[in-house]
Amino acid sequence: MTLVDSHCHLDFPDFAAELDDVVQRARDAGVTRLVTISTRLKRFDEIRAIAERYDDVYCSAGTHPHNASEEVELLPEAYVAAAAHPKCVAIGEAGLDFFYDNAPRADQEAGFRTQIEAARRTGLPLVIHSRDAEDDTARILREEMAAGRFDAILHCFSSKRELAEAGVELGLYVSFSGILTFKRSEELRAIAADIPADRLLVETDAPYLAPMPHRGKRNEPAFVVETARVLAETRGVAPEEIHRVTSENFFRLFPAVSRPE
Repeated sequence: MTLVDSHCHLDFPDFAAELDDVVQRARDAGVTRLVTISTRLKRFDEIRAIAERYDDVYCSAGTHPHNASEEVELLPEAYVAAAAHPKCVAIGEAGLDFFYDNAPRADQEAGFRTQIEAARRTGLPLVIHSRDAEDDTARILREEMAAGRFDAILHCFSSKRELAEAGVELGLYVSFSGILTFKRSEELRAIAADIPADRLLVETDAPYLAPMPHRGKRNEPAFVVETARVLAETRGVAPEEIHRVTSENFFRLFPAVSRPE
């Protein structure tokens, strides 16, 4: 049975010395597809090069809310142009982060809306980051969805139930990371138990948020197996069922990714 890591950051320095080994360990663990996610469009060439280097790795084109001020001048056309590459299968990671507030909130919202428009134009899914910004995230998503449909995923979900319900209502997917496995994540597991099966995804967000029993170490794509195991326990199903469901959901959301033979 195979599994997919829908969100990792293979371009980060944490992996530079052993990227080949990291990708091979993911393969050995049964992880057949990885999406390495962009945080700065101006560094897209680095992301693209990694996707080109491995047949089973794909990438996105986007600007993280932390970096919104660096790229606030970019128009949707810039993301659309990057997304023309055949290994680019998503837009983002875009959204709002009011926990760190590394960029002015107006710049974060502007970048979010710009990347939503790029997702509409390309037909690629939007990868959404939301931290301590549930109400504004839901507001923007409702406004933009009313203006024109787009596909999207609430990545590394760790917000309140209301945002998960709003996302499902709008037809979005909800992805769970290693946070799901943490001892104090009872509320998050309760949310994960209730998400419709056809909206579920799993990810690592590597190198961050290593799941139990690896917590405190550098995360890597192979560890998505642990998150899937806890998600299966949470929902009262076999791990193989979570592998199947999340993989099917992934390929539905990311149609530009080739399925393993």
